[in-house]
Amino acid sequence: MKFIPDSSVVSDVIPSANYGDRRGERAPDMIVLHYTGMSDAEVAIRRLTNAGTEVSAHYIVREDGRIIQCVPESLRAWHAGAATWGADTDVNSCSIGIEIVNGGHDYGLPPYPLRQIAAVIALCKGIMIRRNIVRERVLGHSDVAPGRKQDPGEKFPWQLLADSGVGLYVLPAKIVPGPTLQIGETGADVLALQEALAGYGYSVTASGQYDSTTRDVVAAFQRHFRPARVDGIADPSTLTTLRDLLRARGANGART
Repeated sequence: MKFIPDSSVVSDVIPSANYGDRRGERAPDMIVLHYTGMSDAEVAIRRLTNAGTEVSAHYIVREDGRIIQCVPESLRAWHAGAATWGADTDVNSCSIGIEIVNGGHDYGLPPYPLRQIAAVIALCKGIMIRRNIVRERVLGHSDVAPGRKQDPGEKFPWQLLADSGVGLYVLPAKIVPGPTLQIGETGADVLALQEALAGYGYSVTASGQYDSTTRDVVAAFQRHFRPARVDGIADPSTLTTLRDLLRARGANGART
């Protein structure tokens, strides 16, 4: 498959054998960021492009900032797997997937080089303009697949992206002592937490029971928005940060 890159910041095209049509003729209105989680860039590129691996992404961003396009934006790349955000249960059909070369948690979660992040920002900004993607729909793989995925990880500089207009972010509330919600608890406070998380887009049922799914969603939220402590326990800092985020979304006029 030969194609012309969608973005002017692409340095190379390496077509992937793994792609399909977007279901229901859905136009992409979401960006999902990943880390490759492999030993090096070359291993990741082979896995994301070779036939038979059944995984791919639209873009790969190398550590030095070079950007490779593997699948045209008009087609469905296989990057998110089983994933949900809001009413979208086929995230691959509504999103553009960007793989960022980084060893991930299996390789010590190394820091992301500034040159690489600058490239991610430039790429995302272009996609957002072309596709009219709102800030809150720039997400991490862990957001749309909590409990199953951890990328791009708690060291990913979401605030730096948001400062450039990519993604929605608020300063995390300070971690202080106070009452917490955790597995096994029930009641109105748990229900309110679940409703707030679901209202932002996370896949959690508002049951009033703090179950393992709720813990995983809280951990995913923390990994993105309160990364100083990722434990799946809804402490005062987590609850305040969530409230601030929902307030910021409303002030930003973003849509779900």
